[in-house]
Amino acid sequence: MVTSPSVPRLVVAAPASGSGKTTVATGLMAALARRGLSVSPHKVGPDYIDPGYHALATGRTGRNLDAYLCGPELIGPLFLHGARGCDIAVVEGVMGLYDGAAGQGELASTAQVAKLLRAPVVLVVDASSQSRSVAALVHGFASWDPEVRVGGVVLNKVASDRHEALLREALEAAGVPVLGVLRRVPQVDVPSRHLGLVPVAERRAAALEAVAAMAAQVEAGCDLPALVALARGAGTLSCAAWDAAEAVAAARPPGDAAPSPGAGPAPRVAVAGGAAYTFSYAEHTELLTAAGAEVVPFDPLRDERLPEGTRGLVIGGGFPEVYAAELSANEPLRGAVADLALGGAPVAAECAGLLYLCRELDGRPMCAVLDATARMTERLTLGYRDVVAVGDSVLAAAGERRRGHEFHRTVVEPGSGTGAAAPAWGVRAPGRRVEGFVQQNVHASYLHTHWAAAPGVARRFVERCRTS
Repeated sequence: MVTSPSVPRLVVAAPASGSGKTTVATGLMAALARRGLSVSPHKVGPDYIDPGYHALATGRTGRNLDAYLCGPELIGPLFLHGARGCDIAVVEGVMGLYDGAAGQGELASTAQVAKLLRAPVVLVVDASSQSRSVAALVHGFASWDPEVRVGGVVLNKVASDRHEALLREALEAAGVPVLGVLRRVPQVDVPSRHLGLVPVAERRAAALEAVAAMAAQVEAGCDLPALVALARGAGTLSCAAWDAAEAVAAARPPGDAAPSPGAGPAPRVAVAGGAAYTFSYAEHTELLTAAGAEVVPFDPLRDERLPEGTRGLVIGGGFPEVYAAELSANEPLRGAVADLALGGAPVAAECAGLLYLCRELDGRPMCAVLDATARMTERLTLGYRDVVAVGDSVLAAAGERRRGHEFHRTVVEPGSGTGAAAPAWGVRAPGRRVEGFVQQNVHASYLHTHWAAAPGVARRFVERCRTS
């Protein structure tokens, strides 16, 4: 059994969404960082946007902990990977404390992650419309699962000193200490739109101001020494830190040797970024690098050509619908992407990347790699998915199973392989359907996946880059 050095840590959770856990978690990260601590930021679930604010607060990469996408067995190792060399870690929960994947019990819930990390929970409670009832609420959450240790409460949206006194008096009987009280104040300026908060990359200066305001709220209303002491009481983890190189090596089939150092230069893989493409997990580029690629970022809004010598292309998620006019206007890059993809180079496109490869998006010309069109709708498609690869592709062999997540308000017509393309995935739930496109070495789909769960994906993709 491997026992890793204990990293002080706590999980910021809430009874429900909208209680203020993002303000408390991000503000706490920033407040601790301002005191000279190296803070490791984490987010439960598949969310890409909150980790961007966490990164601003701490100066470190925000990382996700998703027990559905990666499996419970990887939560501890991925946490320790992100927390290497840190003084303390703060994990922001998702939804309500006990809410997880639909119909899957505790799977992917904040409570499950807290148990896997042996971390105490700080419960953020919206107290705006209650007084004595807060004790019943907190008692219920603290006693529901004896393996979840609710170590303290932060009361949010408290109206006055009198309101605070009533809340504190009620909570004395619950036996859960009050570690912070935040007054009702105008909301910190973190605007939202159709898929949640506006990402940091689109509003960096304003986002810095918002994070500073969150830190000021937490500093004024929370007992920071008590929160740090609580974090230091986390249990020891009996696992080793995840390592991208080890994961790629372990994914190599028996008898299949790694490429020799003299096998040639590392294939250059261009990865889309910038304001339109902000949805990505840090482990993906780490795995590509470990698999032998040279990863080079580019911005489809600004760059008129792909990085020199590009052999493969990764286009993740984001908001191309917000930037459709700018993406369409960049004709030289659209042409370069089409030439690369239609010339047989490996391309992995998720959600926003899928839209970019279509003929058009909301009537504006895109790259026309796929014989399909995309448009915005009012309907939100959201949820975890179990899928199986319909055929061989640059990301999977036929029959391989994956877990993913969909999160979009667009529709692609037709919704799966057409003409020269084949479907990418067979989706097992909800219902049975096919989804996405596989065409030559292009894999394009709405599905977001986490490659740490299947590190052979990175190896397979890089090998195709070497040989295509």
